[in-house]
Amino acid sequence: MVSEIPAYKPNEIMTTVAARELRDGDVVFVGIGLPNLACNLARATHAPNLLLLYESGAVGAVPERLPVSIGDPCLVTGSLMVAPMTDVFNYFLQGGKIQVGFLGGAQIDKYGNINTTVIGDYAAPKVRLPGSGGASEIAAHARRTLIISKLGKRMFPERVDFITSPGHVCNGKTRKELGMPGAGPVKVITDKGVLEADPQSGELVLSALYPGVDVSELRDSIGWDLKAKPSLGDAAPPTAEELRLLREVLDPQKLYLKD
Repeated sequence: MVSEIPAYKPNEIMTTVAARELRDGDVVFVGIGLPNLACNLARATHAPNLLLLYESGAVGAVPERLPVSIGDPCLVTGSLMVAPMTDVFNYFLQGGKIQVGFLGGAQIDKYGNINTTVIGDYAAPKVRLPGSGGASEIAAHARRTLIISKLGKRMFPERVDFITSPGHVCNGKTRKELGMPGAGPVKVITDKGVLEADPQSGELVLSALYPGVDVSELRDSIGWDLKAKPSLGDAAPPTAEELRLLREVLDPQKLYLKD
């Protein structure tokens, strides 16, 4: 008898797919939102020894509730240490001690460049965005970067309006040419499937689809001619236990699962 797949929402499958990318013992530079939720899901399932580090200085944080910002006091309670922001970036990040960086953005292009600065021309933008924060440093130095974002042609243009955080090819130059030590965005986890960086060109290509999603449906949500791997993987849906943890333990108030 085939077991029935539990019903789930886009944010739930994005979170579970992201959580499965984390390995036990990883040191993760994490922000607020779905990346934080994914880290806590991974820690509650297959990766109990994740070490979470936040831009505000909390190292080894074990928050008892979901933080609402990187300055939330719950990140300090029970953490291994609270360091100055300069130490977080200089010692941990630039020192090559971060295995995984989690990022998102207003725009993500075909090479994984991220824009969180402006929509439109920089001198006269249509929208002024929050800027980089620590994202540019994370994109440059983390050993591998994961991006979480819902699809949409405005969010996935062929070329971002402004490169805030570098991907694999920036204005015609590769990461190696620019001297960036990290691997860059290895995967982009979306609400319809997973994109992966081609090791030769650095271009994002389709590597896996979610259940019930057609390739054409995903391509219609992207602003360039998206290529696909010869053999696509199937991203497994959330299990009943993963959904229980997300809904009843990790985010019962739907702080981040409110789609």
